Amino acid sequence: MCGISGIMHKKSKANGLAPIGRDLVKMLDSLAHRGTDSTGLTVAGEAFAEDLILRIWTDGTDSEQDVLARVSDAIGRKGGVVGTSQAWGGFLRLTVNYEGEVAALAETLLDTDGVAIHSIGRSSETVKDVGTATEMDRAHSVSDLMGTHGIGHVRMATESIVDIGHAHPFWAYPFPDVTVVHNGQLTNYHSMKRRYEDSGHHFQTHNDSELIAVYLADKLASGETLDSALHASLEDLDGTFTYLVSTQSGMGYAKDRWSAKPLVLMETDDVVALASEEVALRSVFSDEIDRVEPQENEVMTWSV
Repeated sequence: MCGISGIMHKKSKANGLAPIGRDLVKMLDSLAHRGTDSTGLTVAGEAFAEDLILRIWTDGTDSEQDVLARVSDAIGRKGGVVGTSQAWGGFLRLTVNYEGEVAALAETLLDTDGVAIHSIGRSSETVKDVGTATEMDRAHSVSDLMGTHGIGHVRMATESIVDIGHAHPFWAYPFPDVTVVHNGQLTNYHSMKRRYEDSGHHFQTHNDSELIAVYLADKLASGETLDSALHASLEDLDGTFTYLVSTQSGMGYAKDRWSAKPLVLMETDDVVALASEEVALRSVFSDEIDRVEPQENEVMTWSV
């Protein structure tokens, strides 16, 4: 059992960025009974001076400053320039000016000793850690992150180990700004993963949720819309699943044909919010809300 959540402030581009980090922490904290092994979120639509935000996890073999020096050198070799950098608790956050292909930068970084990439984004970043949303917020100050939309996840590990690398959201390596949170299990994960690996895709974990992110990003890169990619996934992915996806310009969900994994949705003129349970919606919205439960084989998307 896991819990997922998502929120979009529809008018935040025009009216000013919204406290997406704070909203997601509240929603995920209310879902802690669905999993406390790890917690994570993506905040999208952020404003910053550089071209990219990088979120990196270090394996602890060397000091953060040593890894940061190697990462900065790798970025420089690809023609990038680090604008800002932070290092704490094994985590690195960098903003980078870079005009090349994100895939080339990602490959170089993964060849750097002690590095795992949590996300590379033009307007979004992924933060994840072991423990609860409150603990994650205390360590990473995610309540301070402002944006237009985001998704989050609390995890009870079933199919893979409990560590930061297997926490959600999963970034669709090497595509910028595409991340997924997922409640369920894919039964055709191994065959689909081999197919993508044979075509040159790289996976950082053995979690089936990472496959969904790569699948969707690959379709978006080939010219499909987010809506069409989500509809295609209903046929191509086997198993029981409800997942949310965040991109640079939007957010969406898909539920499988069995509709076994719960999801509730509320939408007004100003905001749309989704979660595994209604309690998560009420943690952010104190007024009476009208909510619906998406059904089997259902897809919906929103854009900012």
